[in-house]
Amino acid sequence: MQRNDDASELHPSEPPELGPVHNAEHAAIDDGGHALPDCCAPKGREAFLAAPPAGEIPPLPVTAAPSRHRIEQAAIPAQTFRMGDAHGDENRGDGETPVHDVTLEAFSIDATSVTNDDFARFVDATGYRTEAETWGFSAVFHLAITAPVEDIMGAPPATPWWRGVKGADWRHPGGRGSHIDGLGDHPVVHISWNDALAYCVWAGRSLPTEAQWEAASRGGRDGSRFPWGDDPHGNEDAAAPTTRPRPGEPWRMNIWQGVFPTENTLDDGFLTTAPVRTFEPNAYGLWQTIGNVWEWCADWWHPGYYSVSPRIDPRGPERGQVRVMRGGSYLCHDSYCNRYRNAARSSNTPDSSMGNGGFRTVERRSDDETLASSPATNASGAVTA
Repeated sequence: MQRNDDASELHPSEPPELGPVHNAEHAAIDDGGHALPDCCAPKGREAFLAAPPAGEIPPLPVTAAPSRHRIEQAAIPAQTFRMGDAHGDENRGDGETPVHDVTLEAFSIDATSVTNDDFARFVDATGYRTEAETWGFSAVFHLAITAPVEDIMGAPPATPWWRGVKGADWRHPGGRGSHIDGLGDHPVVHISWNDALAYCVWAGRSLPTEAQWEAASRGGRDGSRFPWGDDPHGNEDAAAPTTRPRPGEPWRMNIWQGVFPTENTLDDGFLTTAPVRTFEPNAYGLWQTIGNVWEWCADWWHPGYYSVSPRIDPRGPERGQVRVMRGGSYLCHDSYCNRYRNAARSSNTPDSSMGNGGFRTVERRSDDETLASSPATNASGAVTA
């Protein structure tokens, strides 16, 4: 790896030299012995069953229809910002350090997560079937299950609050007996990375790079923990991080209140997803980048990437096993998960879907190799040309 004259910068044309990350079931550890980020969502469909379903996942739709993407756009100015955690808040093994300068060109991004109504337009236009529908199950938080007991497949050892539920998908977020009637403005969930990419191909969009996502979430507040400042509840004059808003002040994000994972006091009003415009937007006009649902990014994830990342428009490692997820979800709680922050990173396999996973999109990048190759997904979830 060659460096330029500034010893802190890596030559942007050089590919990162990163070792493999082993993500086998019961062995979610990177090469440095660090635990992979697995507390927020079950890692891969193999956590629920050993064999893939019969048949292959359908190929992605190839006809772009940009006019069908109707989500309000937020304009993100060109900027250089400090990417990563500067407060010592990082989770060991997540790869939030070293903090480094990143320069991005201006871009536009969805002001909200893609909603059920948005995704329904895509499905109605293409007949697309999500991976949850094709596999026949998805991961549901145990208190959100509506399905009969015979549909419940069991729990992964690392995340026992999750259950594989037969029949759970974006239309049936709790399994059989659930529906999305009246939830059109909620974020679509049970969406795999491959599903999100399929939507992007159809809509003429891209998934945000991890750097784009973090810059947009920060809302111009360089170095802050949250889009609104450093305190999780906006109490900026507090001597230490606070656990709830001051009396009479509103909640700023949809996360867990109470004793996780058995008792949610619903202080913010929601057990699972909230409408995408429930809490105040950040200074760029983005709603709920923190909490509510995890959002897929374009990049492969690796814990060592920040050590070799280029300074200008980084796109992530060239290859990997898991894709980046950002923002935290309605299940985040300070007793076990500190990932509802601007700099926090998580990841999952591209075929994984769960009841707290969604996405938002950015304007299509002309050099977006992920889309230009018109990839399809096979039954193992691997992205193929």
